[in-house]
Amino acid sequence: MWHPDVREILLIGFYNQSQQMSRFVDDMQRKYGIPIRYLQEYAPLGTAGGIYHFRDQILRGNPRAFFVFNSDVCCDFPVWEMAQFHSNVTGGNGYVILGTEANEQQALSYGCIVEEPSTHKVLHYVEKPETFVSNIINAGGYIFSPDIFQHLTRAFTANYENELIHDAARDSIDLHSSVLTPLAGNGDGGKLYVYKMNSGFWTQVKNAGHAIYANRLYLSLFKERHPEYLATNTPGGHEIYGAVRIHPSAQIDSSAVLGPNVYVGAGVVIGAGARVREAIVLDRAVIQEHSCVLHSIVGWDCVLGAWSRIEGYPSDLNPNDPVAKITSESLFNLDGRLNPSITILGQGVSVHSELIVLNTVVLPHKELTSSYKNQIIL
Repeated sequence: MWHPDVREILLIGFYNQSQQMSRFVDDMQRKYGIPIRYLQEYAPLGTAGGIYHFRDQILRGNPRAFFVFNSDVCCDFPVWEMAQFHSNVTGGNGYVILGTEANEQQALSYGCIVEEPSTHKVLHYVEKPETFVSNIINAGGYIFSPDIFQHLTRAFTANYENELIHDAARDSIDLHSSVLTPLAGNGDGGKLYVYKMNSGFWTQVKNAGHAIYANRLYLSLFKERHPEYLATNTPGGHEIYGAVRIHPSAQIDSSAVLGPNVYVGAGVVIGAGARVREAIVLDRAVIQEHSCVLHSIVGWDCVLGAWSRIEGYPSDLNPNDPVAKITSESLFNLDGRLNPSITILGQGVSVHSELIVLNTVVLPHKELTSSYKNQIIL
């Protein structure tokens, strides 16, 4: 997705910067040789509110345009194609939304875009409509020219003039209702366009369960473009199936079997006869001998006893629908029971030997001395 004209990356959010985030930023700066900074909001400001609040930082250096990508999107971002579209179709002065297709039912859960096919202009934009509007949905990526800030300024001013908006919420600007919807059609001379993805993958990551599916997509991208990032079978070593990424500091017994679609973090120890599939194993976790981890996330510093089984329910798309998207279901069903999903072990969880943890969410620093199924362990 890299583009040579990108000069700086700004990460904007409300969360305190963690050690993991700091290390990630440092690693990416060294790898790509580009400045990366995290800008922390003083309150949740929304996508447009965060952009407006840090406008001086964004406009520093007089950029011709800037990308905006939502952090909850997993995508093979077509940065080159979007930049070329912005230059050739909008003349470098318009605004571009990245779009993708969804089926009629799932489109209702996203921002829907009505496009003029001949010009790719956005004629109408509505966020999560009650009835079907279009199967082109907002994919959470944008290119804006700097004059987008005049529209953000108007939205900011309107918030402060609206007496119905609470003081604490007036700095928050919703990108969809306050900016995109007014710009659709002839707003600002019809400068809002949509670039539709023609290939690649796209999904949202709205909960931890979606991370397993997103991990699979990114590993498939590594397999296609950077196979050197992935583990391979070696004589006398552990067995690998499919796409598996292993940190160099991980210690894995030669009789263990990993894959497909597994990530193993730094300092992880995996014992003899262990089986790991469709899983994310975070730093310093220990999986003892003959344990089995399927469709699960094992958090930092977890310890899984020998012969334990950690298993979740797979989150997959409808194979018969080429434009199907992963659904963001509620944690509980109408009967109050936990919906089937992946198993998640929070940081520092200890699971005793010979136990089964199935379709369960375990909060950090818990010690499990018995088996659990379809529960949340607080």
